Amino acid sequence: MAEENNTVRTEQFGIGHLIIRLVVGAIVLGITAALTPGFTIDSLWSLIVGAIVLAAIDYAVLKIFNVSASPFGRGITGFILAAAIIYITQFFVAGFSVTFWGALIGALVYGIIDAVIPGKAM
Repeated sequence: MAEENNTVRTEQFGIGHLIIRLVVGAIVLGITAALTPGFTIDSLWSLIVGAIVLAAIDYAVLKIFNVSASPFGRGITGFILAAAIIYITQFFVAGFSVTFWGALIGALVYGIIDAVIPGKAM
């Protein structure tokens, strides 16, 4: 008789995981800003800080409201949350500027790019 392997895989959160998430988030954010009208990031420093702030706001929204801000994974609610998070980020990061329409288009572009690039950015 064969013995079943009932091990549960748990994701360990370490510094390596954090760095990968930061790099993927910064790449996706940079490409999104480059492709989106009304969305500019002035420097590499603003891009890195923007990726950190974007991830922090996303994490806070997830913990407080138990809703993921995923432009494609959660339908219109996720799309609107992603656009709001992108828009709000500009108030915390110098050199990060986005218009209302830029945030909406940016959420769409971010979702497409995030689906193509492996890893979870937002």
